[in-house]
Amino acid sequence: MIVDTHCHLDQAQFDGDRHAVIERAQAAGVEIIVNPGIDLESSRQALALAAQYPGIYAAVGVHPNDCAGFDAAGLGVLRELARQPKVVAIGEIGLDYHWKVVPHDQQRAALRAQLALAAELDLPIILHSRESNADLMWELEQWVSVVRTSPAGNDMLGVLHAFSGDLADAEKAYSLGFLLSLGGPVTFENARRLHALAPQLRRDRLILETDAPYLTPHPHRGKRNEPGYLPLIAQSLAKLMDTDVETLAAQTSETALRFFRITQQRDR
Repeated sequence: MIVDTHCHLDQAQFDGDRHAVIERAQAAGVEIIVNPGIDLESSRQALALAAQYPGIYAAVGVHPNDCAGFDAAGLGVLRELARQPKVVAIGEIGLDYHWKVVPHDQQRAALRAQLALAAELDLPIILHSRESNADLMWELEQWVSVVRTSPAGNDMLGVLHAFSGDLADAEKAYSLGFLLSLGGPVTFENARRLHALAPQLRRDRLILETDAPYLTPHPHRGKRNEPGYLPLIAQSLAKLMDTDVETLAAQTSETALRFFRITQQRDR
């Protein structure tokens, strides 16, 4: 078994063959898929998919590029969504300074509100960061300083999805109680910096993702990504880390299940 910890199956790119995509994933050994929302509507869709398919779990959240107008009413809706069965995280949340869609102060306000919600509900977080690492790490440090003193705290508070930082960023994330997630870019021939970094990362703080329909791995790059391609990512990463793919898949999947508390959710 292997776990795809970040896949947007609710997106329109899958409308024509979503069930077949899920069947192909299962045939490839991808038995668990976590589908994060990017706004309230996609969070609802993630919940609907989780209700329909036993192996799919939902995260609910508002992405930094979609948080314009996010207010107390929206937070209230998100709180109710987050209390539904099979919700395993708050996400995808974070900061994005690349696209300049939403002003930085609005992004940070939305992030803080959702971080507080995650602490309130004792849920881990799925984080997006693009050209915003310094500000995101500052926000997380402030949040962790409160959560770590709370009875609800634990040693795996969140994951930096599609990690693109350096070793110093990774070490900082570990110190705050965060995992790193890697996906399709590890298969790219020109991703030399990532190839050099991968062997230095802690395997006990590493999980895998596709971010489908985006970030398609080689040799399918340029086409729509799907969760059934996750073994390609595991194979490339295992080679970089000088281990066998079975060991890497088992370790990353075990970490993912503990992080998302999937066993607990199955019993609900």
